Amino acid sequence: MIRVFEPTITFKDKFSVLKNLYSTSISGNSPVINSFEQKLADNFDRKYSVATSNGSTALEVAIASLNLKKDSEVVVPSFTIISCLSAIIRNNLKPVFCDVDPNSWNMRLEDITKVITENTKAVLMVHTYGLTAEAVKIQNFCSQNEIILIEDAAEAHGQIVDNKKCGSFGKVSTLSFYANKHVTTGEGGAVLTDSKEIYLKIKKMVNLDFGDENRFNHEHLYWNFRMSGLQASLGLSQINNLRKTIDKKINQAKVYDEYFSKIGEHVQIPLTKNEFSKNHYWVYGIVIKKEGLRDKLMQYLLESNIQTRQFFWPLHLQKSLPENLKSKNVILKNTEYIGRNGLYLPIGRHVRDKQQKFIYEKIRIFLESN
Repeated sequence: MIRVFEPTITFKDKFSVLKNLYSTSISGNSPVINSFEQKLADNFDRKYSVATSNGSTALEVAIASLNLKKDSEVVVPSFTIISCLSAIIRNNLKPVFCDVDPNSWNMRLEDITKVITENTKAVLMVHTYGLTAEAVKIQNFCSQNEIILIEDAAEAHGQIVDNKKCGSFGKVSTLSFYANKHVTTGEGGAVLTDSKEIYLKIKKMVNLDFGDENRFNHEHLYWNFRMSGLQASLGLSQINNLRKTIDKKINQAKVYDEYFSKIGEHVQIPLTKNEFSKNHYWVYGIVIKKEGLRDKLMQYLLESNIQTRQFFWPLHLQKSLPENLKSKNVILKNTEYIGRNGLYLPIGRHVRDKQQKFIYEKIRIFLESN
C-alpha cells in the first residue's frame, strides 16, 4: 500500500525520545516541555507558547482564553477541519461560515466581509493544504474593526506571508503536531501568543488549574490537555528537520505537476503560489473536474494499493451541526464544489519517483476512460 502520508522519524528523533525516556521525566510536567515551548516560540516569532495534547484542544483553549460573550459570532471558513467548528460551539459561540477561493482553497478577505455583522467578535483564519489565507489583509481588517483574529496554522508550519511567519498572526495562533504534519509529535498541539496574560491563563487551562497555594483547591473546572515529555522530546528534534521536509515535498509536487499538466482537462492541480505565499505542499490535492467521479476514482486507486483522502467536507453541511445553526440559505459554492470533488495523494519521504508515476498513470487511465 502506498500510504497517503507517513511520518519521517530520523535517528536523531529516536535518540531524542530515548534520551528523555532514560531520564524518566516523561510526564506533562517534564522540563523538556518548557524547552519545546521555548523552541516553538522562537521558531514562530512569538513571545509565548503552550504545548497541548493535540491541535483540537489547542483551538479550544485558545478560543476559551479570549473571554468572548456567549453567542458572539466567529467567522470561520467552511472548508476546514471540524475541530474549528467544535472549538467554536463548545465555547458557546456562534459559527458564521464563509467561502474560500476556488483555486487556492483558502479564505480571502472578500469572503469574510460578505458575512460580517455587528455581532462579529472574532475571525478564525485557517491556512489550508499548503497555501495561506490573505493573512496580512485579514489581520489589518480585524485590527481596524476591533475584531479578534485567531490563527489556525496547523497546516502551515514553516509558511511565510510577506516576510511574516504563519503562527505569528493574530491574538492567538494554534498548531497541530499530528503524524501527518511537517513537525510531528504523533499527537500534540500548541497555542502561540504575545500576551503574557493569555499565556498564563492557558498554562492553567491545560493543567487542571492546580492552585498556587493549595495545589488541590481548584478555582476553575479546567482540563488536562497536557503534552507528554516523550512527545515534546520528539518535537524538539523534529523542528530541526522542518526545512528538509518542506523542500522534499516541493520537489515531489514538481513531479506531480509535470505529470498532471498532461491531463489538465480532467484535473485541477494545486497552485504553486498565490499572491501571498509559495505552496509548501502539506498535502498534494487535486480536484476532479467531472462531477461524480471522485469517490469511484478513490476506490479504483485503493484497489491498486494507493491510499488517498477526500477533501474536507463543508462545515455548514456537517451532520453534527446543531439544528439551530443549520440554514438552507447558506450556499458556499466553492467550498461545496471542492468538498465533493477534491482528494489528496500520497506525498512525503516514503513516496518514490516511480510510485508517483504509477499513481499518475492509474489516475490518467481512469479519467480518460470515464
